[in-house]
Amino acid sequence: MADQESLHAELKKLIVETLALEDTAPDEIENDAPLFGEGLGLDSIDALEIAMVLEERYGVTLDDDPEANQRVFESVRSLAAFVAESRVR
Repeated sequence: MADQESLHAELKKLIVETLALEDTAPDEIENDAPLFGEGLGLDSIDALEIAMVLEERYGVTLDDDPEANQRVFESVRSLAAFVAESRVR
């Protein structure tokens, strides 16, 4: 569980740094808060930037399935689960 929490913290920092979210501190992002819409208000360009950084940092790649990718980008928790699962393969 500690690994999962550290991955959450790492991903939050990565999101803030990658997207230059100057008004948002990583610890202000809730694990289950939506990344799009009402949550952080990210858009598809933001998702693409995050996906590229995830591939570079963790060696994970997203599928060409928009529905699956939407589930991956629902929250920090779902993003962490994807990274953890994909790194194991």
